[in-house]
Amino acid sequence: MEEKKTILTYAGLTKLEEELHDLKVYKRKEVAEKIKEAREQGDLSENAEYDAAKDEQRDIEARIEEIEKILKNAEVVVEDEVDLDKISVGCKVKVYDVEFDEEIEFKIVGSTEANSLEGKISNESPVGRALIGAKKGDTVSVEMPAGIMEYKVLEIERNI
Repeated sequence: MEEKKTILTYAGLTKLEEELHDLKVYKRKEVAEKIKEAREQGDLSENAEYDAAKDEQRDIEARIEEIEKILKNAEVVVEDEVDLDKISVGCKVKVYDVEFDEEIEFKIVGSTEANSLEGKISNESPVGRALIGAKKGDTVSVEMPAGIMEYKVLEIERNI
């Protein structure tokens, strides 16, 4: 079975590559040193530092594996080539929230880059799915737990 492609912006790709480098070059060495120091304390059966270091090592290796899998299956969106006639991953969008009478900006990104605090929403989220393919002037409806939200698309730009 073919792995599902992970959509990434160039910025998202760079961020993951930097994290992977940091984990492999620095974090692995740090945790190996912690394990070595804990072993030198003697009895490992009741050594909390050793157990904590081994747990940290497992977490680091799991994250390395996760990032490598994402990068292996990455489909990178080139923001310069994004079609501004309709919303897609790599766009920055300004919408009008009909219910709350306010303008909101979203950056449409792949699921691994989503971060609501930075205004980055996943193309797989309810709002992202509703906005993908919409054009300037379109109004989209989004079914949310709190009810149906309506957004009118005001602007579509490159997310640079």
